[in-house]
Amino acid sequence: MDWLIGAVCAAMVSAAAYRRRSLSESGAAAAILMGTIYYGAGNLFWFGTLLLFFITSTLLTRYGKRRKAELEKSYAKTGRRDAGQVFANGGIGMILCLLHAIQPSELWVMLYIGVMATVTADTWATELGSLSRKQPRSILGGRKLTAGESGGITWLGSSAAGAGSLLIGAGGWLLAEWSGMDPSFLPYLTAGLTGGLVGAFADSILGASLQVMYRCQVCGRAVEVSRHCGKATVYHRGFRWLSNDAVNLISSLLGGAAAYGTALLFTIY
Repeated sequence: MDWLIGAVCAAMVSAAAYRRRSLSESGAAAAILMGTIYYGAGNLFWFGTLLLFFITSTLLTRYGKRRKAELEKSYAKTGRRDAGQVFANGGIGMILCLLHAIQPSELWVMLYIGVMATVTADTWATELGSLSRKQPRSILGGRKLTAGESGGITWLGSSAAGAGSLLIGAGGWLLAEWSGMDPSFLPYLTAGLTGGLVGAFADSILGASLQVMYRCQVCGRAVEVSRHCGKATVYHRGFRWLSNDAVNLISSLLGGAAAYGTALLFTIY
C-alpha cells in the first residue's frame, strides 16, 4: 500500500509540475519513479523532505523569472528540470532511503538531511542570489564576476543558503516526528545548517575552479553551456567531465558528510 500511495502522490505532484513547465517529460518520469521509492521504501520523512525541497525551489525558480531570464541562458540547466537534474538533486537521497530500508541506521538519516540541505541551499542561493543588486564576487579571491557566473557569491545568496538549510533541518525534524522516528530537534537543525552551508560553498568552490566552463565567442562571457548568443562556445577551463550535475553530486556528498559529522558530535558529547 505504501508503494501505491507513493506512486499516486508522486504522479500528482509531477503532473502539476509538468503542466507548470517546472519539469520536462523526462524530469516528470524521473520524479514519479523517485517519489514512489521515497515513500514506498521510506515514509513521510523521506518523501516529505524531498517534497519540501522541490516545492520551495520551484516557487523560488519562478520568483523574479523575468529578471533571471537572461542569466538562465548561461546555465547548463534552466528552471525546467530534466531527468538528469532530478537525479542529480534527489538520486543520492533515493539511494540513502533504500539503504535505510535494508539496514535502518541514523547514519543514512543524517546523511540524507545533509544532502537535501545542500541541494536546497544551492538552489535558494542561486535563485535569490541572482536577484541581488550587488555584483557577485568569486569565492576564490574575491574578484568581481558577472551575474550568473559559476563560483560567484553574494550576501543575499549566502543568507538564502542558510535559510534553506535551516528549513530542511527543522522540516526534517518535524516530518521525522510525525513518522514516529523520535528525533531530537537540535541535532537535526544544526546538521541541516552545517550540511547545507558546507555543500553550497563546496559547490561554489568547484564552480570557480574545476567545473568545465566555456567562453562565448560573441559576448565573451564564461558560461556553462555549449551554445550562447546563438553561436557555439569554446572551451575555457576546468575538467571536461566535471559538469554542473557532477558538481551537484560531489557537493551533496560533502554536505551529507558534514551533516553526519555534526550530528555525531551530539552523540559524543
